[in-house]
Amino acid sequence: MTNPQTAPILSLKQIRKSYGSLEVLHGVDLDVRAGEVVALLGENGAGKSTLSNIISGTVQPSSGQMTWQGVAYAPASPRAAMDAGVGMIHQELKLLPQLSIAENVFVGRYLTKGGRIDRPAMEERAHAGLRRLGLDISPARLVEGLSTANQQLIEIAKALTLNAKLLILDEPTAALGGEETQLLFRQIERLKAEGVGIIYISHRLEEIRQIADRIVVMRDGAKVQEFDRGDVPIRTIVEAMVGRSLDRMFPAIPAPQTETTLEVRGLTAPSGRFRDISFSVQKGEVFGIAGLVGAGRTELVRAITGADPIASGEVLLHGRPATPRNPRDAIRNGVVLVPEDRKLQGVVLDHSIAENIGYANLRDVAGGGPITARKLHDFAEGLIAKFGVKGRGTQNAGELSGGNQQKVVLAKWLARKPQVVVLDEPTRGIDVGARSSIYELIMELAREGVAVIVVSSDLEEVLGVSNRIMVMAQGKQAGILDRKDANDVSVMELATI
Repeated sequence: MTNPQTAPILSLKQIRKSYGSLEVLHGVDLDVRAGEVVALLGENGAGKSTLSNIISGTVQPSSGQMTWQGVAYAPASPRAAMDAGVGMIHQELKLLPQLSIAENVFVGRYLTKGGRIDRPAMEERAHAGLRRLGLDISPARLVEGLSTANQQLIEIAKALTLNAKLLILDEPTAALGGEETQLLFRQIERLKAEGVGIIYISHRLEEIRQIADRIVVMRDGAKVQEFDRGDVPIRTIVEAMVGRSLDRMFPAIPAPQTETTLEVRGLTAPSGRFRDISFSVQKGEVFGIAGLVGAGRTELVRAITGADPIASGEVLLHGRPATPRNPRDAIRNGVVLVPEDRKLQGVVLDHSIAENIGYANLRDVAGGGPITARKLHDFAEGLIAKFGVKGRGTQNAGELSGGNQQKVVLAKWLARKPQVVVLDEPTRGIDVGARSSIYELIMELAREGVAVIVVSSDLEEVLGVSNRIMVMAQGKQAGILDRKDANDVSVMELATI
């Protein structure tokens, strides 16, 4: 462990970031010393990514000061940060598979000699970076076909070749197995011994106990707690992560009926993003699905609703096989999806509200005859009023607020009177008032006997609206909790297995 009296190589003081009137970082302080691993923890939306992007030059702070190796630091771009010695390794690898390792290491900065690319020099320097990480691979070979773990190390070697003295590792083990994770940890220990400082972001809390020297916990855009060691009990960390005040009221949840509407048996994705998932949803039940980013929640519900393929397993409705081959199959069976990205997948932004509602209900709009503007208008206006959409039927969906766009998506599907409604992140980016009305709609559906599945990264939300909660972790089903047993800590403990 580093000496706490040693001057930090990176120091952040009162860093704030606002987008318009919304402040997402509230005066964050952070120090990192040479040769230490600082774990940066928090729930989804806590501010970890924004803070990391400020340090790595992707985002500019609204106020506050940073110093790097004792001098003022304000990188205007990721390249400026890297030139200063600060590199960020993203969760999603950005290597180019058709290029060699050396070419990837120096992409955008190719070494030249006599006006031509100096491949021998690039390969020599890349090889030195690889050796530094204990990776015995020819820098001339293509990246294509390398394991994810080796690609992760190449990303780190790239930063080291550019003389990085601080690395930000964002979910570095998300795609790694146990042996690959231990390989990465051994390389991190090497880097610490060489004096490289590391900011380590992960949702896998058991890893933190192994690798971190200090832990910084963020919540709702603020630093709320700091631990001066890494071997902190997981329950203590979880309580720090989720200990926010309750600022929303949820409507009363009706009791589900005894009849099973939807059953999922052993569902597995071709990609392996989720594996062997089994659960059932009763008539009139709100079934929550919780988990951290990358747990496979969205992929699972897209498969249930026919949007993504299924490798094995089956879906049943009222005990009868109903595994969808495509979204049309699911819709015909009365299973509809309100997707997490409403702008790209939920509404056609440059088409009217009436047209968006009508697209999912053409047969009802037509009424046995041709579709006319009057029929479309009359059909849509009734739903606009019913769901409280603040807009005219002729108005483009792109002109609406996020909450009203979400109401349009709900209106178009609920007009079909579905048996199962799947809501993926139903209130993301929506103000408190609109959230309350959407929660009321969810409860109304349950009272009418509809089976409702709610996927949400907002832990307070999924706890507030669900009869039962299935927790997913790393593509697997970690457990199903009854409402009486579900709380912030019990869900997060399962989510970080």
